Amino acid sequence: MADNSVASMDEAARVSPKGRRGGWITFPFIIGTMGCLTLASGGVVANLIVYLIQEFNIKSISAAKIYNFVNGSITLFPIVGAVIADSFVGCFSVIWFSLVISLLGAVILVLTAAVDHLRPPACEDGSNLCRYPSHLQFTVLYLGLALASLGTAGTRFTIATMGADQFDSPKHQGIFFNWYIFTMYTATVVSSTAIVYVQDNFSWTWGFTISAVANVLGLALLLSGTRSYRLLKPQGSPFTSLARVAVAAVSKRKMTLSEKNEDYYQDSTKTAPNQPSQFFRFLNRAALQREGDRVITVKQVESLKSLIKLLPLWSTGLLLCTPLAIQLSLTVIQALTMDRHLGGRFKVPAGSMPVFILVSTSLFIFIIDRVALPLWERVTTRPLTLLQRVGIGHILTIASMAASAAVERKRLRSVVGKDGIVGMSAMWLVPQLAIAGLGEAFHFPGQIALYYQEFPETLKTTSTAAVALFIGIAFYCSNAIIDLVRSVTTWLPDNINDGRLDNLYWLCCVLGGLNLCYFIVCSSLYKCKSVEESSSDD
Repeated sequence: MADNSVASMDEAARVSPKGRRGGWITFPFIIGTMGCLTLASGGVVANLIVYLIQEFNIKSISAAKIYNFVNGSITLFPIVGAVIADSFVGCFSVIWFSLVISLLGAVILVLTAAVDHLRPPACEDGSNLCRYPSHLQFTVLYLGLALASLGTAGTRFTIATMGADQFDSPKHQGIFFNWYIFTMYTATVVSSTAIVYVQDNFSWTWGFTISAVANVLGLALLLSGTRSYRLLKPQGSPFTSLARVAVAAVSKRKMTLSEKNEDYYQDSTKTAPNQPSQFFRFLNRAALQREGDRVITVKQVESLKSLIKLLPLWSTGLLLCTPLAIQLSLTVIQALTMDRHLGGRFKVPAGSMPVFILVSTSLFIFIIDRVALPLWERVTTRPLTLLQRVGIGHILTIASMAASAAVERKRLRSVVGKDGIVGMSAMWLVPQLAIAGLGEAFHFPGQIALYYQEFPETLKTTSTAAVALFIGIAFYCSNAIIDLVRSVTTWLPDNINDGRLDNLYWLCCVLGGLNLCYFIVCSSLYKCKSVEESSSDD
């Protein structure tokens, strides 16, 4: 009989070298790196639609699709970095290497703005003589965007896990996640205003150069805190462990399940035998003891089950974020047709309109954390659960889409003459963006904390990247919906003044409503792990 005292991979998969301190001393290095990285990526992405339209002569809807593709890559590929971090090199190595890659991308984009031969000749808006970019120009542009996207993807959510790893208390980890989201959004506000203003009023070269410099500063900050970090090193791949559970369950499919705890392989740290749960009982066979067998413990089986139970809940994030992705890109195009003047002379850059989402999210995260949640606990004597926070985010996102549809209908009625002049202030777009930001303040930190809490211990980096994964897929889904709507309706022509963009927003309301019902069913059936708050930390 194989020795059932063998420790599972879960127990040794993430260990911290001696001498690493962690705790709040690492906070300024990690948050500072996050801020610089967000400044760098925001300077590349925030005004990308305008850059593609004005400098590369790309049509507006096509530019929006490229924008969605870049955002999708930034939020989809973190899962690759998470797998590498959890399985091989840890978070720190993935972060610094990704920062180097994103720096290369920023430098290439500086070249596309500085070297005239890397862009097509300029043309007036609406002219039929505009030249499309050459294959070489497209290649250099896409290479720069690809490197910048991959570098940002490898860092943005991996650094969230590295930061949470510095703390032992779930309460302190939750505080870190709030500051993580706050820093990311605040830095994006700066990049979407200050850097975009430089790009629109001085030069694209200077704007992209600022992004490159911010990238260098982020790398320097990260390396400065090396001696203070608690670095958890993976000891083998947890994904291999999960695969072995499935293989072992199939190979032992003819064995009879036992009611005795002693018949199952246990972790060496357990003082008493543990009975596997009844959910997906078929997988329990993997932990049954058999002569000459590879040890698969009950804890490894339960780790795989926890991921399976999370899948339906995770899938609700797809249709939560898809309408937001559509709104994010098309709001910029709407703003280009509207009066963006504030006061007498200042003109708000169209690429800065999404900043109102970021300001709203940052402001409401602070209010929710410091005012709303404590007040809720005093009134109800119980905390607002993570699932409830996410559910409120669903409702507010639907409300934002309804507001977007109403404002767009008003904008279409304001179109004057054949030139398509819209006599309406772009500030009409602010309320819908503020509501979307309020929704994100509820569901974004809630989902990150939820998956960090619910994922197996060996997959903490993957847990935060799981949120990025459905956001990334949502950007690709937004492109698919735009393509579908353009193919079967006349709602989205190249000139949105001739279309019915409001109908697309109403469609997003319907999809969001159906998804809310699905979320309510999934959350009512899901039972979260009980997490005890620790009163001590580093």
